[in-house]
Amino acid sequence: MDILISGASVAGPALALWLSRYGHEVTVVEKAPALRGGGYAVDFRGAVHLETLDRMGLRAALEARATHMGDIAIVDSTGAQVAALPSAIFSGDLEILRGDLAEVLYAATRERVRYRFGDQLTAITQDDAGVDVTFASGGRERFDLVVGCDGVHSGVRRLVFGDSDEHKQQLGVYGGIFTMPGTLGLHRTGVMYSEPARSVTVMSPHGGPQIVSLSFYEPGLQFDYRDTAQQRRLITDRFAGAAWRTEELLAAMHQADDFWFDETTQIHLDGWSKGRVVLLGDAGFAGGPGGNGTGLAVVGAHVLAGELDRARGDHRLAFARYERLMRPYVATCQKQSGGSPDFLVPTTWKKIAQRNRFFKSIRYIPLMRRVFKHFATKTATAFDLPDYEVPALT
Repeated sequence: MDILISGASVAGPALALWLSRYGHEVTVVEKAPALRGGGYAVDFRGAVHLETLDRMGLRAALEARATHMGDIAIVDSTGAQVAALPSAIFSGDLEILRGDLAEVLYAATRERVRYRFGDQLTAITQDDAGVDVTFASGGRERFDLVVGCDGVHSGVRRLVFGDSDEHKQQLGVYGGIFTMPGTLGLHRTGVMYSEPARSVTVMSPHGGPQIVSLSFYEPGLQFDYRDTAQQRRLITDRFAGAAWRTEELLAAMHQADDFWFDETTQIHLDGWSKGRVVLLGDAGFAGGPGGNGTGLAVVGAHVLAGELDRARGDHRLAFARYERLMRPYVATCQKQSGGSPDFLVPTTWKKIAQRNRFFKSIRYIPLMRRVFKHFATKTATAFDLPDYEVPALT
């Protein structure tokens, strides 16, 4: 089949890898002018995620770029360490920067997949035989299937499923991420500082530049996800007067050319497909922080492509099986993500102290560390990966 994928971050290229191996003609359209690098660290944890990476033939390439992060120190306003987040818990079994993951996926697919950067879909119409799409550049083409892998703010979801607020469950946490010169002397380590309803995290996975994350809790905040100037002002206002080295980090934020801001949101839909259009990854079932979003994207890509092959191109049957298999897994991961605000941005000094005491105790009680790691991995492994017939790598 001739299949169009919207989105070239993680879910899109992961699906393109599988579909091209099964013999389909694949086009990936991405509104960014080029592959987007940088970004935050993402992780894979447990046997399901790692087995999927093995089947993709990418595990060794990803491990070569792994962060190998040490613990993240939790500090007070003076910079003194009061607790630590153990790397074995927050980094999973394989942690990699999102931009590095995207580069590995792109390198594995670019010779067999047509990438169309700097463009996006503006209209989608379909009939029993195919899907007609219109591009922002003015072109119009027809495909057998269209897959939306274009994130929380999915254009495919808006065009086909509508842009109802009922689809979104906001978790109340907002955050900005950017890189800056390494002023804290970090190397494969990080630092976290929290005040009620706001937290600062600085990490340097590979030494050199620091990745800064500024997160705050404010349920119901309205903002324009396209307006970066407005987003920088929001961060500046919410972190005004914050202690530690926050003022220094805010100044660097206004100089950063890779600033990114968004809300923590879950996506809940009654169905992930309509006719010949289907959603994958955050576009269809964003999990939120701690919801195994990256793992869900690559596992979902494997299942969707595998079911299309099993159904011999019957997209109705394949989409139904894909959703039936993935829905319980997604629900489990989304449930786990619901408690993320208490960890990321505790809203009172008391909650901050409770969080810090908890992680301090984990550091010194090995049994607690093993138990917590078990629960941190439990949702990621709550899936029986189907044994699809996969063409040999060429």
